[in-house]
Amino acid sequence: MADEATPATLDPDLDQRAVNTIRGLSMDAVQRAGAGHPGTAMALSPLAHVLWTRIMKYDSSRSDWFDRDRFVLSCGHASVLLYSMLHLTGYKLGLEDLKRFRQWGSLTPGHPERGHTDGVEVTTGPLGQGLGNAVGMAMAEANLRARFGAEVCDHFTFVIVSDGDLMEGISHEAASLAGHLGLGKLICVYDDNHITIDGPTELAYTDDAGMRFRSYGWDVDEIGEVANDLDVLEAAVRRAQGVTDKPTFIRLRSHIGYPSPHKTDTSAAHGEPLGVEEVAATKVILNMPPEDFFIAPDVAESYHRAGVRGSSAAAEWDKRLAAHVDREVFETCMAGRPLAGWTNNLPTYEAGKDVATRVASGECLNALIPSVPALMAGGADLTGNTGTMIKGGTAFSASSPEGRLLHFGIREHGMGAIMSGMAAHGGILPVGGTFFVFSDYMRGAVRVAAIQKARVIYSWTHDSIGVGEDGPTHQPIEQLASLRAMPDLRMIRPADANEVAAAWRVAIWAETGPTALILARQKSPVLAGTAERAIAGVERGAYVLVDPTGDVPDIVLVGTGTEVQHCVEAAKRLSEEGYDTQVVSMPSWDLFEATDEEYQEQVFPADVPVVACEMGSSMGWERFADLTVTVDTWGASAPADRLMSEYGFDADSVVEAALLLLEGDEDEL
Repeated sequence: MADEATPATLDPDLDQRAVNTIRGLSMDAVQRAGAGHPGTAMALSPLAHVLWTRIMKYDSSRSDWFDRDRFVLSCGHASVLLYSMLHLTGYKLGLEDLKRFRQWGSLTPGHPERGHTDGVEVTTGPLGQGLGNAVGMAMAEANLRARFGAEVCDHFTFVIVSDGDLMEGISHEAASLAGHLGLGKLICVYDDNHITIDGPTELAYTDDAGMRFRSYGWDVDEIGEVANDLDVLEAAVRRAQGVTDKPTFIRLRSHIGYPSPHKTDTSAAHGEPLGVEEVAATKVILNMPPEDFFIAPDVAESYHRAGVRGSSAAAEWDKRLAAHVDREVFETCMAGRPLAGWTNNLPTYEAGKDVATRVASGECLNALIPSVPALMAGGADLTGNTGTMIKGGTAFSASSPEGRLLHFGIREHGMGAIMSGMAAHGGILPVGGTFFVFSDYMRGAVRVAAIQKARVIYSWTHDSIGVGEDGPTHQPIEQLASLRAMPDLRMIRPADANEVAAAWRVAIWAETGPTALILARQKSPVLAGTAERAIAGVERGAYVLVDPTGDVPDIVLVGTGTEVQHCVEAAKRLSEEGYDTQVVSMPSWDLFEATDEEYQEQVFPADVPVVACEMGSSMGWERFADLTVTVDTWGASAPADRLMSEYGFDADSVVEAALLLLEGDEDEL
């Protein structure tokens, strides 16, 4: 439930000076940096003051308290507003950090970064992402409240969005799903300031945002020109807290850069410092001293009190958690960890059995659901196809928020941002699936997930031209190479069902960061040796699956995914011709590159020629292989077997490439 209404302030002058302090810090930090976005922070200073001093439940001395309210600044370019509030209310962010805004090594980067700055809930900046994150947070809160009770999980998610957030397509995806799910603990304030960097929003944007959100199923409160009325702002937020069956959209008309005498309502206040003279003139209007970064002692003290007023609520929560009957499971959820003995549930597959890796992944997921209480899984309309269906599971919905099966709808980008929000909230390890080619639609969210090291699991299936008849629009050729270029994205492309199980071990046990499982549509054989070697091998990213007979092989054949089977068959033929051959399965480049040099030389012995086989672009393979069996053109529409034959993905092609290295002259290579 919402806290009781805050009594009317006994000192409205103190309130106003506190608001002006936020404005002053915002102007000064951007001016000193020589870059930034002061205008939105100035306009929304009253709203921030109301949220941090009258509304939100938090304890700045304990920023990781689980039952705190969550705050997301989706318009991350206004980061100086968030940093000002974090400093004033006592988070681990000093005044010197504000003075070093946007500088090398500072705790105040240009856009908020989770894990970098105390109190920042999610990394925002690419517009629309924060709204998706907030939807994910609200979904996580609703699920955990339904499963464990309001005594340990009962809080709100607040998000501020801008015109730019609402223009981006991801906002439509996320807001639509939020309304469908009836997320009553989600409150969105729309800063309707009518200004973008190019100029007035009317250049390209005339949407009726209120009508749009009503159509999504949100409660809409269009409060208009009240951006400087603290009591009206508080009343609007408290009304929203009383709406329990749908999210709330508060449309607030503000004036960017207010009260700057010459730059209010201009694009100049959006994306650049106001200028020394304009800052000075604005401080005169605000009745502030001219000195930079001024904070009056009584203002500092009032914000300090606001920052710790939630400490008693946090202490009471500790007591309730200690007495909770499901404390062990809840704390395991909060940590996103598995229960003891969880690996015993994972299946092992016999060699020779034909199993599509996407099917094996679905079997692993369902085996893990009972022992990994944080897991929630689903797909962008493709739960069955992507191995993300929880068999017999309850779907998360407005009427069944305890469900752990997620139906994201055909909203890949929104799904990605929502997953990151669920992970950032804590208590949920989300799994989301779609066809690998549509990872392109998710890419913006995946990139931000990697930056903030969000613990999420992507199930990307139909990973090659093996998709078959659907043709080149659905056949990922370049996705492996392009996503391998993304730092901190753990990518695993298993060769068979046993490697899938090993990949799930890695994903579940990973301490940080997103894991992408790259899975095949078509069936492939379970390979001899993976039952014994895959657990350790996948964890290291690559391993020797077929040993040479001597100490040093004549050639190494390396494959990823279903193509490893061709390397195994090719090795048999090459051995018959007298070539001592080593076969390497390499499900993860990034995991392999994290191993030590000694291990890497065992896998790829020095001065031994290497042939790689992968149904994707050859780009990047030059770091491991001398010759590749790959595809650098678009696919085509035909049955999968015909495509693989036409594109040369078979043992014959691998043998031919190996013989070129072993016997051919340089002109043939």
